[in-house]
Amino acid sequence: MAALGWVLGAEDRAQRLLALTGLTPDDLRSGLGDRQVLGAVLDFLCAHEPDLVAAAEALGVAPAQLAGARERLAP
Repeated sequence: MAALGWVLGAEDRAQRLLALTGLTPDDLRSGLGDRQVLGAVLDFLCAHEPDLVAAAEALGVAPAQLAGARERLAP
């Protein structure tokens, strides 16, 4: 997922993701196709608007598209 790549592109953001979600690097590696892991990444972005906006800009999508992706992953 491109959003995860963006988050992991900056060490401070990556560390914040791990601290706030409780995920480990192994969880991220093994859970790339897992709805819960991907949802946690999108929750992380949606919880901090500056990151959401910056990620959306870097990925060439609207912030609402990232938020919408999170909603589509919900069970």
